[in-house]
Amino acid sequence: MPNPAVSVILPVYNEEAGLPALFARLYPALDALAVSYEVIFVDDGSLDRSAALLRAQFEARPDVTRVIFFNANYGQHMAIMAGFQHALGERTVTLDADLQNPPEEIGKLLEKMDEGHDYVGGVRENRGDTWFRRNASRVLNKLRERTTRIHMTDQGCMLRAYDRQIVNAINKCEDINTFIPALAYTFASNPAEIAVGHEERTAGTTKYSLYKLMRLNFDLVTGFSLAPLQAFSAVGLALATGSMGFVVFQIVNRLARGSAAEGIFSSVIDGMQFFLSGVTLFGIGLLGEYIGRIYQQVLRRPRFIIRAVLQENAQSTGGVERRALSSGRTVSGIR
Repeated sequence: MPNPAVSVILPVYNEEAGLPALFARLYPALDALAVSYEVIFVDDGSLDRSAALLRAQFEARPDVTRVIFFNANYGQHMAIMAGFQHALGERTVTLDADLQNPPEEIGKLLEKMDEGHDYVGGVRENRGDTWFRRNASRVLNKLRERTTRIHMTDQGCMLRAYDRQIVNAINKCEDINTFIPALAYTFASNPAEIAVGHEERTAGTTKYSLYKLMRLNFDLVTGFSLAPLQAFSAVGLALATGSMGFVVFQIVNRLARGSAAEGIFSSVIDGMQFFLSGVTLFGIGLLGEYIGRIYQQVLRRPRFIIRAVLQENAQSTGGVERRALSSGRTVSGIR
């Protein structure tokens, strides 16, 4: 059979409570597009019954459904990367499985691509998030725009569409840590954005804590820009120049006034030493981030391990293929 027109990739991690509602809305929305499609679920090491629900959905719609099972939790972006490696569609759409990205909006992205765009990102309207998450995202977006050449209005929206050429380029990358929307932006020749709906999560809980959000954005900045290192060099130069000027001033003041102000200057120097110590430690940590990325790349360990794949075997008469790609063993069942 020819490749589908659209591949839809959904990372899943502990979404047992929301999957039935997702299935009930996703497939009718895709059927309404009147184009050939495939749905690729990537179970990111779920600890609840998500894997069992995904298998049941595969058995209900095996003609358009594939399920990839990780052996552990590797994160949302690695799950999308695995989906990209298996996607067959001329266009690929990603969205979250929590229904905050309405599947009915997929058609909007595809219509925008019909205008000649090779990468279309969604911008969430009337976000159903807390005040803190909305404003934290706004601050982090501004930080990214000032430190990289990547301009995305809403980097946290996973509802995005990618042309086949973009997906192929991403599949050639071997980054251990990456941010898929930003990586795609660097390969896009004619990117665009459109407003999409956003809904409150009705089941389950968010998988992104404040720490994970900060970690993700730090990875984004260090993975696509040298601006933090360059900024730290500028700060170091400014502090060194200021410190030298202060030392000269203190020498001149001592010669002119003697030791009368020695106690004051001693306190100021102590304060500067604490400040410079903090800046130095921050710089060491920043260097460590970049060196750590190099270390992880040099190790060349697998970014993820696929435990099994559920899909129809195209070489048999409607048979079901269950494969353990990492070891070549046949998988008898998915719990």
